[in-house]
Amino acid sequence: MSATMDVDLFSQYFNGAPVLYLEGRQHPIQVFYTKQPQSDYLQAALVTVFQIHQEAPASHDILVFLTGQEEIEAMTKTCRDIAKHLPDGCPQMTVMPLYASLPHSQQLRVFQNAPKDHRKVILSTNIAETSITITGIKYVVDTGMVKAKKYNPESGLEVLAVQRVSKAQAWQRTGRAGREDSGICYRLYTEDEFEKLEKMTVPEIQRCNLASVVLQLLVLRVQNILTFDFVSKPSPDSIQSAIEQLDLLGAVERKEDQIILTPLGKKMAAFPLEPKFSKTILISTKFHCTEEILTIVALLSVDSVLHNPPAKRDEVQAARKKFISSEGDHITLLNVYRAFKNLGKNKEWCRENFINSRNMMLVSEVRAQLRDICIKMSMPIESSRADTRNIRQCLAHGLFMNAAELQPDGTYTTVETHQPVSIHPSSILFHCKPACVIYNELLHTSKCYMRDLCVVDADWLFDAAPEYFRRKLKSAKN
Repeated sequence: MSATMDVDLFSQYFNGAPVLYLEGRQHPIQVFYTKQPQSDYLQAALVTVFQIHQEAPASHDILVFLTGQEEIEAMTKTCRDIAKHLPDGCPQMTVMPLYASLPHSQQLRVFQNAPKDHRKVILSTNIAETSITITGIKYVVDTGMVKAKKYNPESGLEVLAVQRVSKAQAWQRTGRAGREDSGICYRLYTEDEFEKLEKMTVPEIQRCNLASVVLQLLVLRVQNILTFDFVSKPSPDSIQSAIEQLDLLGAVERKEDQIILTPLGKKMAAFPLEPKFSKTILISTKFHCTEEILTIVALLSVDSVLHNPPAKRDEVQAARKKFISSEGDHITLLNVYRAFKNLGKNKEWCRENFINSRNMMLVSEVRAQLRDICIKMSMPIESSRADTRNIRQCLAHGLFMNAAELQPDGTYTTVETHQPVSIHPSSILFHCKPACVIYNELLHTSKCYMRDLCVVDADWLFDAAPEYFRRKLKSAKN
């Protein structure tokens, strides 16, 4: 059941199953396109918002689709600044950001009615596309862009990048304007550009790292994964790349044409995590730091627990100082969680320190589930206390494929593919130049950024996978 589902594909897959269409209450919506392609969709969105604001009655609210937190926060500030200098007789403007890592109490504000003679302008990610319905929306401004994960099996890089929406997503966004009354959608692209969009969004299984999927299929005793009957079949390259990753992590071994699950692979499959994180938890016993690794993996498994409102940058920096570790983001996050736990999970403390209390509670739940799995496996659960070297060594052994090295010219390249990467401005290490780091994910905006970093020793990486790094060194020399 979905408004954006590729119904024909599902019907064919299930032997031509009949399809029943249930039409929702949809009011008429006018769609306007731009005359020329827009080189700067953010500027176009800003102009459109103020054009509507000055011409339309104040009782009608505006919903703008943007791609992520940085964009939304920057535009929120710009809108508020411009709104202070509007001509007399123009309604007041209440600008509200909406994205996943925003504290829950602030997310709820978008559902409240604006004060009298105020217009509500909501700047949102695609969270408002399908997940929620906000009353009072008459105008939708669709930038035509979205942030989505893309995996390249050749380079082995999984990158979060800004890309065009599909037609299905564009119609879903348009529908937000006609929930209660007739509405208008302004698409900040030409009609020709709309016609060239993909009909449906590419299914996630065709654009993500398949290591978890392949591991689960092996546990279910699917013999030949390359011929498995997927609804939306991923490319053979993606499946081969996943098998290679699992081989490097020690989860599988190849015997002639067969892929055999190892005892370690069976244990890894017990965790509802990416295999690299499962492996990190399992080897934490060797480094006597399972308690800390469970916390770090739980923190990396939810949306960001840190809230960074740009308007309060100085206050945020002052509040964060006591948690910062020069060894990177993982240890800094660990310090945040320890303080949160020691203070009895206090919501007021979270507000003062710009911590998302809802996401922190979720971290506690995820951690408890992972700890239960460890106990069922009879794993010794030890703590390294103040010794962070063990923790970083363990992370290096689990995330060795996500490593980057400092080059003589001061830039970084990934060890896996020699791709140029930079440290993300939100990282604790942004102004530092450690020789070797591991990262959690790559984000592609103006350039390729590493997010969630940890300082490690090159020797630790070599100890983790000597054969893998010998091959990498050889290919780099060639």
